[in-house]
Amino acid sequence: MDRSPETPSSEASNPEASSPEAANSAEPLSLAQGAAEAADLRQSLEAHAAAYYDGQPSIPDSEFDMLVRRLRAIEEAYPELVDAESPTQVVGAPVGATFDPVVHAVPMMSLDNAMDHDELDAWNERIVRALTEAGLGAPVYVCELKFDGLAISIRYENGSMVQAATRGDGRVGEDVTANVATISVVPARLTTDSPPAVLEVRGEVYMPVSQFTAINTELVAAGKATYVNPRNTAAGSLRQKDAAVTAARGLAFWSYQMGETVGVEAVDSSMAMFDQLRSFGLSVNDQIRTCASFDDVHDFCRQWEVNRHTPDYEIDGVVIKLDSRSQRNLLGSTSRAPRWAIAFKFPPEERTTLLRDIMVSIGRTGRATPFAVLEPVFVGGSTVGMATLHNEDQVQVKDVRPGDTVIVRKAGDVIPEVVGPVLAQRPSGGSPWVFPSQCPRCSQPLVRRDGDANTYCVNRVCPARVEAGLAYFAGRSAMDIEGLGERTVAALVESGLVSDVGDLYRLSVDDILTLDGFGDISAANLIASIDASRDRELSDVLIGLGIDHLGPSASEALARRFRSLPAIVDAEVDAITAIDGVGPAIAASVVSYFSDETNRAVVDKLEAGGVRLDRVDIADVAQNLVGMTVVVTGTVEGFNRDEAMAAIKDRGGKSPGSVSKKTTALVVGEGAGASKLTKAEEFGVPQLDRDGFVYLLETGQLPPSVVVPEEA
Repeated sequence: MDRSPETPSSEASNPEASSPEAANSAEPLSLAQGAAEAADLRQSLEAHAAAYYDGQPSIPDSEFDMLVRRLRAIEEAYPELVDAESPTQVVGAPVGATFDPVVHAVPMMSLDNAMDHDELDAWNERIVRALTEAGLGAPVYVCELKFDGLAISIRYENGSMVQAATRGDGRVGEDVTANVATISVVPARLTTDSPPAVLEVRGEVYMPVSQFTAINTELVAAGKATYVNPRNTAAGSLRQKDAAVTAARGLAFWSYQMGETVGVEAVDSSMAMFDQLRSFGLSVNDQIRTCASFDDVHDFCRQWEVNRHTPDYEIDGVVIKLDSRSQRNLLGSTSRAPRWAIAFKFPPEERTTLLRDIMVSIGRTGRATPFAVLEPVFVGGSTVGMATLHNEDQVQVKDVRPGDTVIVRKAGDVIPEVVGPVLAQRPSGGSPWVFPSQCPRCSQPLVRRDGDANTYCVNRVCPARVEAGLAYFAGRSAMDIEGLGERTVAALVESGLVSDVGDLYRLSVDDILTLDGFGDISAANLIASIDASRDRELSDVLIGLGIDHLGPSASEALARRFRSLPAIVDAEVDAITAIDGVGPAIAASVVSYFSDETNRAVVDKLEAGGVRLDRVDIADVAQNLVGMTVVVTGTVEGFNRDEAMAAIKDRGGKSPGSVSKKTTALVVGEGAGASKLTKAEEFGVPQLDRDGFVYLLETGQLPPSVVVPEEA
């Protein structure tokens, strides 16, 4: 998405006129006041647009949109203030000097926005009224996802790509042919035996979210500044002077419209046009819906507002268009946008706010994590008052400082983060924030080891570490102790009643009554919840201990294999590594954890406190497949695939998804995969039918009738 009037933005020369709050102001203005504010808004919008196209956006898109809407409202109130060069009247960005200009044969227009469902209904009412007056009947709409990328026009002549250009100001764009040619999904030649003389295809170049994440992960590892978002990264990648740099960025492309065409069959339906694009070998997104009812349009918008982070590409709304081209032609366009289409915008996921302070939290492992204390701001569907800053290096790279105006991002359920500062609004006289040298809770030195991006408090009895460990142990994913929240945990630690998770099972109602805020009933309820946790499964206990690298699936595998915590405590690395799904790093971490006398003492406390350390809710079966690798293919009578694999793992065996030279046997059921059978024959792996599989489960041995090839 380019930064045209219905898109992004940031700060301004007049803070009051250019703030989002001012943009939403509904106070009536005199002509003189309107003229002054309009001038300030135009100056602000031009500065924000310039920063955006320079790859350094100064404010989020949502706030740019607010400023545009405010300017449009003033211009509607006083038409004499409208200027042909106003940001409300132009599309996109002016063409720079880096690339050659390209005049679009058919202008690339922007879209008007609907910020909520009421505005969407108002637009529909205008469409229905216009079509009714023309005697053309009810509208049929096509809904498409609104990709958050860079609008591009690609020109093919006689089937060969000859030019690619950015939208620019809608009339003149920039020639980026060499860079677009590096995008793998853009065909150099149309895949048709009868190519048209001319086809201009319009669409969106974007960076997949997975690619963006991978690039930023590499930058973090190198201690470099990360990119702000996939859209800006895609735009910057496409405008590289060196096409080899663009090629390395992994860009992609969706086509969604045609510009100039010669020799392309005229169709009246959008869906037929999409079929044409596909027939030419152009990528078309599959999330397109035809809606005869406007209720269906609303449903499509709500569906994707909830699921906006499901695809591997960013979307910021839904585009709704009239399906019929003849109806579109009737309605026509304004100077910058078609009347027959509109963009329904999702709630913003980026906003600016004041960074009040930077503080450091200490986690259960001692990791010291800087976080931002913010002026509360509504973003991503909730009010955010704190946001992560990751680690010391990221604070330095982003150079955010208390007192800065910062961009905050919250996408779905992801933890809010500070993207960066708005440098134009930075107060004078400030200095970079310095990571503390001492733990904010216990005042012990903070340590950063060579090669590690994180800083740690190494004091094992640091109150912050103890509290975080207790809260984690009591969480729903572990022991699920209801009522043991952060405040209660902090009170227990401060009072000296609890110093580790084992102490929880020594508490009494009288102990809890010594804490502020507890009465007889609430104290009894908390003790009852602690009592109930004594009977949790062994895998829950393992998760609650917070052993590095040991997640839920590996915890279940450990519990299934060893059946008790004392057995795991005494296990050696090789025995743990032999478990399917448990690698060397996990095994080493488990052994290291239980080699520590302090951690062993906690296990003793849990046992003394009556916690079940041997509850494994699987059938009590012999561990007769330890060291064996048994692959299952197809459906085995009496088992579904998951049950067959679980039966193998319950007996200590491994059951991966592929056959190798180390495979003990391949269990072959109905609908077996040809590739697995071929591999088994190639490697000489014995094949078992249903009866042979049952024999293996019962005895831990291959059936006597199975001949193991010598080469196996």
